[in-house]
Amino acid sequence: MSYDYIVVGAGSAGCVVAARLSEDPTVRVLLLEAGPPDTNPWIHVPLGYGKLFDHPVLNWRYKTEPEPHMHDRRISQPRGRVLGGSSSINGLVYVRGQREDFDAWAAVGNAGWGYDDLLPYFRRAEDQQRGADEWHGAGGPLAVSDATGPHPLCDAFIAAAAQAGHPVNPDFNGATQEGAGYFQTTSRRGRRCSAAVAYLRPARGRRNLEIATDAHVRRILFEGRRAVGVEWIGDGTTRRSQATREVILSAGAIGSPQLLQLSGVGDAAHLAALNIAPVHHNPEVGANLQDHLQVRTVFRSSRANTFNDDMRSPLRMAKVGLDYALRRKGPLTVSAGYAGGFFRLARAGDGRPDVQVHFITFSTDRMGDRLHPFSAFTASVCPLRPDSRGHVRITSPDAATAPEILVNFLSTPKDCADIVASLELVRQIMAQPAIAPFIAGELLPGVGVADAVQLLDYARETGGSIYHPSCTAAMGRVVDASLRVSGVEGLRVIDASIMPAVVSGNTNAAVIAIAEKGAELIRRSA
Repeated sequence: MSYDYIVVGAGSAGCVVAARLSEDPTVRVLLLEAGPPDTNPWIHVPLGYGKLFDHPVLNWRYKTEPEPHMHDRRISQPRGRVLGGSSSINGLVYVRGQREDFDAWAAVGNAGWGYDDLLPYFRRAEDQQRGADEWHGAGGPLAVSDATGPHPLCDAFIAAAAQAGHPVNPDFNGATQEGAGYFQTTSRRGRRCSAAVAYLRPARGRRNLEIATDAHVRRILFEGRRAVGVEWIGDGTTRRSQATREVILSAGAIGSPQLLQLSGVGDAAHLAALNIAPVHHNPEVGANLQDHLQVRTVFRSSRANTFNDDMRSPLRMAKVGLDYALRRKGPLTVSAGYAGGFFRLARAGDGRPDVQVHFITFSTDRMGDRLHPFSAFTASVCPLRPDSRGHVRITSPDAATAPEILVNFLSTPKDCADIVASLELVRQIMAQPAIAPFIAGELLPGVGVADAVQLLDYARETGGSIYHPSCTAAMGRVVDASLRVSGVEGLRVIDASIMPAVVSGNTNAAVIAIAEKGAELIRRSA
């Protein structure tokens, strides 16, 4: 069981890395995924993500420690445990982030990671429905598509944003991110395009690529300071596989620092206390955890044109099913953000959008719960560049024990001010004439929640993750600009954990670009 490369984790990054490395027929690649194959039908129906938020098999179902600034609530951190990883259970929204995000990575010493450096990898990955241009690529593995159809509520939201003084933007990944519009999604013809679908399906026939599912990696094997393989569990049997060139961790912002620590790379005193022999002391492993906070506003609709209404009527429910089965259109093709936008808050800032709004034509008490039994829609707010930092830290030498996760949401004055301003911004948009005829009233937070103190308390009581954990093995702290783990040999990390700071938007597109670049760095070094 010897390979040139072993890739741990078949998520958004691992699928890309394994597929690109195996394009060279002279190397052998092993891809290990802790979860099962992506055969569950709800994975491939875009709106099926609602069935996967708390799936007992396809989801790691992580929860944070009691968050001290969120009324000591434990916040859900769903992560994909299936071929395709979180790209198989996410909300499908295709957003790259802002030019300034990546330029800031390069500015702090990570040469080759500025926006102009990464744009070719975004374009290489992309099969843009609208065709290729300066910003987009066509013919790549990852399908990126427009919404399958407009919706009156979404049109009204976009028009209301314009009336509130924000531009209309048909392409959040083009020349500028700012404005309101429809989101594009990683789908094609009404089917999810996960990293497994995009990258692994075309590669599965290669004789030099072996894919093992239900394969839980327990630790990295070292000889001295060199990574030489991994130990993993498959079919109830402990196995060891050797890597003659490199081990690549693509287990995500929770899984990768967990595996580094389990293998002796982390804070030496903490590891020794768990009877783990330190290989390399670096207290930054698992530190610097960042995530985006999401707080929802819900409005009762004056018209029965929401997905809530579709699901309350057997006749309309049947029409939704037929529309999807026969034409691959309708509500089942909708992502976690049908429309939305990127806006500047009405405070002194750096001149670029600092809040994202996801607008969806249904409502629930909590994402993944049953829809409300009345007409309503949702606009959630997500401040883009949080100051709050947390950590991922193992509490046991057993890989089956989930690590301690603390995001530390709303732990700084800036983050508190941003969430209040974001909620006020949504109210300003919803007060505009274009959308007023559709609103029967504000359900959440409700008109009784009026001032900044009340809005902040509402955010602490109801807010949660929008599922963008990152930065726990950051460039300049844990890995170098080639994504090699500092202090050891033969080991890289390629996933969201290497971000020096979380991007201003959804993270999946950036992770795929990181993996495209990471795979090329490996091939160049070989």
